[in-house]
Amino acid sequence: MTELISPRRDLPRGAVLGADDLVEAAGHPVGGGLVEPDYDPRLTNEDLAPLKKQSWGSYNIFAFWMSDVHSVGGYVTAGSLFALGLASWQVLVALLAGITIVYFFCNLVAKPSQVTGVPYPVICRSVFGVLGANIPAIIRGLIAVAWYGIQTFLASAALDVVLIKLFPSLAPYAVVEDYGFAGLSALGWGSFLTLWVVQACVFWRGMESIRRFIDFCGPAVYVVMFLLCGYLISQAGWSAIDLNLGSVTYTGLDAIPVMLGAIALVVSYFSGPMLNFGDFSRYGKSFAAVKKGNLLGLPVNFLVFSLLVVITASLTLPVYGELITDPVETVARIDSTFAIVLGALTFTIATIGINIVANFISPAFDFSNVSPQRISWRAGGMIAAVGSVLITPWNLYNNPDVIHYTLETLGAFIGPLFGILIADYYLVRRQKVIVDDLFTMSERGAYWYRKGYNPAAVIATVVGAAVAVIPVLVKSAPGMHTAAQYSWFIGCGLGLAVYYVLATRTALAVRVGDGSAEPVSVG
Repeated sequence: MTELISPRRDLPRGAVLGADDLVEAAGHPVGGGLVEPDYDPRLTNEDLAPLKKQSWGSYNIFAFWMSDVHSVGGYVTAGSLFALGLASWQVLVALLAGITIVYFFCNLVAKPSQVTGVPYPVICRSVFGVLGANIPAIIRGLIAVAWYGIQTFLASAALDVVLIKLFPSLAPYAVVEDYGFAGLSALGWGSFLTLWVVQACVFWRGMESIRRFIDFCGPAVYVVMFLLCGYLISQAGWSAIDLNLGSVTYTGLDAIPVMLGAIALVVSYFSGPMLNFGDFSRYGKSFAAVKKGNLLGLPVNFLVFSLLVVITASLTLPVYGELITDPVETVARIDSTFAIVLGALTFTIATIGINIVANFISPAFDFSNVSPQRISWRAGGMIAAVGSVLITPWNLYNNPDVIHYTLETLGAFIGPLFGILIADYYLVRRQKVIVDDLFTMSERGAYWYRKGYNPAAVIATVVGAAVAVIPVLVKSAPGMHTAAQYSWFIGCGLGLAVYYVLATRTALAVRVGDGSAEPVSVG
């Protein structure tokens, strides 16, 4: 039995120590965490504390991944792989390889949070230190805020299609030059703010409401996808189905680099939710249930969805005379108001689902981790929501250079953060974590390191990110465009290797015994 270390008892102004009455900035505790009396309030609220009850089964995890995959972005991404100039069997091999890698990595990152019952930023305290964990939390949170705004904008654009189809008189208000503010039309503002409020309402009701919402979203898209596919087959016939969305231009050995690029694209697409998957796996009632949900939601679900996408997209050519890779535009061509509304609203709801899953939950926990007593889970989520408006995501989305230098640069940090977490939990700490020490500011705590920061983790992050971002920033240089496709792998591999060496073989090495980790001098 590991000895518990009592933390210092300084409380923020207005806070009262206790398991049942921790002060939160907004709302009621939604995390269902069990706060022990000796947990330091500067690191604790009931959203971040270990869960009292873990009740999610395999279907809930499966539905989580359906919500993550079944969106306009997922549709376009899957369809783009079949237009790379590869034969369809080569695309399917690349898809299977990429999603299997994602499945394996998700299982790795899921276990520490499922076993301990704490979210991603808290498990990062065992790696970066109780204060240093704010580094990966803020990086992931900022990326999520930007994508949250962009996804909300994309969903609102789909809603615009529905509104104009139902009420043609609204069309003039969709013109930015005539009725616009800050780069967005009046109709666009109305749709954007409507979805912004809807998402906030779903989020505000807590994780159980979110679970029910995502349990509905993924299957709903499947229903519409099968109906859309059936409609197009009835119009064009079975013989019109073609799994190649473009001509096959790469054969033999020439196809290998393209297939590797497709594999990297699949992994990169899931890199965000994969990093903070612990925010959801913590709710799993067992690790076996999480793994089963991952198997159904990733390899099985992604391949089925991808086949539906390519079949649907290929049928748009004989039916409409052109290849359409946007599902909202596809349903908008159907000569039925009901079908248009049903299809567009379903994909809008699906995009809301992925937005809440991938880009709302993460910053909610991440920002709450910065100041648990002042920022609750709900308050952290609302900070992200407000930030998503202030960055005017429609301008960000319409400027590829800004996206390139902002999101991809921040994204280069995701790989190292993932690699460092895996190296620490599996290679350095051998899957041992002292849960109570994740919530203590005592210098005797296992994760105090040096003033609350683990220098080895910080250095490994900087090295991995610095190298990974080079090809992203200088794509025009010879060979850099190809290397940029693998920035996640470069950062992940470097982060893992540098951290392992620093944490085991240098003056920054940590002593690992019964799960504790203290700085030691080497040689």
